[in-house]
Amino acid sequence: MDALTDEDIERAIAEDPDSAPPLDADWFRQAELVIPVAKIATSIRVDSDVMGWFKTQGRGWQTRMNAVLRAYAKAHGGVK
Repeated sequence: MDALTDEDIERAIAEDPDSAPPLDADWFRQAELVIPVAKIATSIRVDSDVMGWFKTQGRGWQTRMNAVLRAYAKAHGGVK
């Protein structure tokens, strides 16, 4: 990295399809602060095969399960 010029780095960023857009003044004007909703610990009954599938997805399975529930609730007018 030390051998790269600033121009080399900027070009590499511009050519990278996964790079985020620059955080310029326009971006900050349009940005919206989103504070995460607090989570609560709960106990629910879930079919063992459903729970097993989520667990096989690896680390973060509870977060993904929450995302699925949130998407369903959002689609049905339950949450924003």
